[in-house]
Amino acid sequence: MISGTLLQRKNISILLGAGVLSATLLGACSDTKPAGAPPMGPMPVTVLEVQPQRVPTSIEIMAQTEGARETEVRARVGGILVKRLYQEGETVKAGQPLFQIDRSSYEIALAEAKAKAEQAAREMNRLKGLIEAKAISQKEYDDSVSNNAIAQATLHQAELNLSWTTVTAPVGGATGRAAKSEGNLITVGSDSLLTSIFQSNPIWVRFSLGDSDLSKLAGGRVTRNNITGVQLVLTDGTLYPKTGKLNFLASNIDTTLGTQQLRAEFDNSDNQLLPGQFVRIRLLTGERNGVFLVPQSAVVQSEQGNLVMLAGEGDKVTPRPVQTGEWRGQDWVILGGLKAGDKVIVDNLMKLRPGAPVAPHPPAVPGAAPAAQQSPKA
Repeated sequence: MISGTLLQRKNISILLGAGVLSATLLGACSDTKPAGAPPMGPMPVTVLEVQPQRVPTSIEIMAQTEGARETEVRARVGGILVKRLYQEGETVKAGQPLFQIDRSSYEIALAEAKAKAEQAAREMNRLKGLIEAKAISQKEYDDSVSNNAIAQATLHQAELNLSWTTVTAPVGGATGRAAKSEGNLITVGSDSLLTSIFQSNPIWVRFSLGDSDLSKLAGGRVTRNNITGVQLVLTDGTLYPKTGKLNFLASNIDTTLGTQQLRAEFDNSDNQLLPGQFVRIRLLTGERNGVFLVPQSAVVQSEQGNLVMLAGEGDKVTPRPVQTGEWRGQDWVILGGLKAGDKVIVDNLMKLRPGAPVAPHPPAVPGAAPAAQQSPKA
C-alpha cells in the first residue's frame, strides 16, 4: 500500500516538471517577435523621353486586292472535257493549253469540209475553161465560184472548231479553280466557263471612304491634289515596301452607302500580294508638326479618356491625360497632353499606382549587353 502511494507521487512530479518546461518554452517563443518582409524598393520601369516630331497625316481604311485584269476562260466549242492540262493556282503564259475537249467529232467534220472544199475547187476550175470557150452560161460559172467560196469558208470554220478543242490561256497570269472536271459535257453559252486567270502585276486595291474620313479632306472628297502618297499596310501590321498610286477616283458619292469609291495600283512583280487579300490602305494627306509618338502599349484607355503614366518629379508615377490621333505603325500619335522631355513609362503599367516610386531606365538598345541594375539603398 505504501509502495503504491510512492509510485503515484513520483508520476505526479514527472507531469508537473513537464508542464513547467512547456510553459517555459512557450514563454520564450512569445517573447520573440516575427521577422517582417524586407521593404521593397522602387519598381524598375522603362521610360521613353519624348520629343516633338513631324509626322505625315494620313487616313487608313480597310481594302481588298484584286487582279489588274481578271479574264474568264470559256470554251468556244461543245463536247466532253477529256483532260485538264494545268495545275490549278499556277501561273501560266498566254497561249498555254489549259483544257482538252474531245476532238473526234471535229476531226470528222474537218475531213468532210476538206473533201467538199476540194470538190468545189475542182468544179470551179473545170467550169473556168468552159466559160472561156463560151460553152456554159455565166450563171453556171458564177454559181461554181460561190460554191467554192462557201466550201472554203466551211473548211476554215472546221479548222477553227478543231483548234478550239484545245482551250488555251488568252492572257498570262495566275489561274483559278477549274469550274469543270474531266468527263463533264461542255456547252457553248452561259455554261462554257472553265476557269479564270488573274493578272496580279500590277495589283489593284479597291476601297471606299465614308463621311467621317471624307470630312478630314479639303472639299469633303478625295482629289489628286490633296493626296500626297498611297501606302499599303499588310495584315500583320507591316508596311508594304512599295508605294502605290491612285488609278481611279469616282466622280460621285454613292447615294446608298454615302461613300466615294477609289482604287490604287501597286507593283507586285514578286507576287507577294494575292487577289482577294484584305489589307489596309493609308492615304497620306500632308504633315503635322509638334506631335509625339508613343508606343500603343503605353496608352491606357479609361472611362475619363486616354492617359499615359509618367515618371514625374522625384521619380513618382504621375498620370497624364493625352489627346490621341491616329495610329502610325506600332505608335499612337499624341496631339496634346505631353511636352518635350516628358518621361513616358512603357512597361509594368498594371503594377503602378499614382504617386508610387519608380526606378526609370531608358529602353534597351538592340544588340547591346544589358546593364547591371543597382539595388536601391535601404
